[in-house]
Amino acid sequence: MGQPLKGKRALVTGGSRGIGAAIVKRLAKEGADVALTFVSKPDEAGQVAEAAKALGVRALAIQADASDADAVIKAVEQAANEFGGLDILVNNAGIATMGPIDSFSLADFDRTFAVNVRAAFVAAQAAVKHMAEGGRVINIGSCNAERMPFQGGAVYAMSKSALLGLVQGLARDLGPRGITVNNVQPGPVDTDMNPANGAFAESLKALMALPRYGHVDEVAAMVAYLAGPESGFVTGASLTIDGGFTA
Repeated sequence: MGQPLKGKRALVTGGSRGIGAAIVKRLAKEGADVALTFVSKPDEAGQVAEAAKALGVRALAIQADASDADAVIKAVEQAANEFGGLDILVNNAGIATMGPIDSFSLADFDRTFAVNVRAAFVAAQAAVKHMAEGGRVINIGSCNAERMPFQGGAVYAMSKSALLGLVQGLARDLGPRGITVNNVQPGPVDTDMNPANGAFAESLKALMALPRYGHVDEVAAMVAYLAGPESGFVTGASLTIDGGFTA
């Protein structure tokens, strides 16, 4: 593999584990300097940053809770200052709080939207100030934006659906500046939060065209495509990678 992202500078929110960590490592492998944010596990985040550095790029871990807008802005500014600008923003930080409508608290509703929607807007607003033509904004959504086949997921699905409108609108706003904005919608992916051998896994696999969980590296590969030079004509799109969950 060549290094199509050589010289590019990226920020991945929620990059200390799971899909986020895989994205950090893939972007680094393709030559990008990468900053990542984390909330509460500096050791994990540090290990991911070190793995990126081992690939020959600059990397740093920044503590920032995505529900805190000021912290998100500061993280963007720190990454841009460290690298001398930004070319790629991946809004990966997200939470999945499930529960029936009768007992779903307003506090959980507000935090879901603060992390899954507001943080993506805030980070994009801050990051594009540092982007030139060819910049990339990539949001990590969910196939549940288009299909919610089980109970208790209304608020989560609603938050991920909001990213579709945000991506389409920002694509119009930033298109004249040569910046693309896209959405990646994973289906069930094998992570510690939703393991392929977990109790919930068999019911999800039964809903899919490919009866298996995805791998974090498969999602990272799609993100890398959107971050790279070959995707320059793709914007305002939601690319689904879900094993046929929404088919």
